Amino acid sequence: MPAGPPGEELAALRSGLGTEAGSAPKMWPYYTSRTDGRLTPRLIAEHSALALYGLHQQSQSAPMHQRGVGLGHALHALRLRDRYSSDALDRRVANTVESNGLSPLLYRLRMLIPNLRSAAQPLDYDQLMKDLVDWQQADKRQLVRRTWGLGYYVWGPQAEVAKNAKNRATPEAPAPA
Repeated sequence: MPAGPPGEELAALRSGLGTEAGSAPKMWPYYTSRTDGRLTPRLIAEHSALALYGLHQQSQSAPMHQRGVGLGHALHALRLRDRYSSDALDRRVANTVESNGLSPLLYRLRMLIPNLRSAAQPLDYDQLMKDLVDWQQADKRQLVRRTWGLGYYVWGPQAEVAKNAKNRATPEAPAPA
């Protein structure tokens, strides 16, 4: 990966926000997808994930890419922090996963990523790239939706672990008299 002054790489990645894959020359050195000049689903997904990562990592000292933290789980962790109205976040997540095409999905993700950034909540960008590849195939889109939704609305033992972690992070309320 090219090295430059701090923040220059992230600015190069952010230059791809809202642009077609391959159309932001500053991003070219960061692509790893093989292509013969055609826009493949993998290149489109890689471009999108890199641009979103550039937005997420901006002004953060801790890494915002963390393996194993899928989008649904990252948004669930954001919801547990009570920084945003749960109802509003639920609506935004629902609107995001109900997107039918890649462009509307990317637009909505672009609106959610700053919330993750402000909470310093990391996300697995390799997994996001894989999900974006699958999103482009109508027969796999529902699986991605389900995975994100089940990650966001965690039930079972994972929910208890997350809830207990949240409770440990906040002072206990005084016992009723």
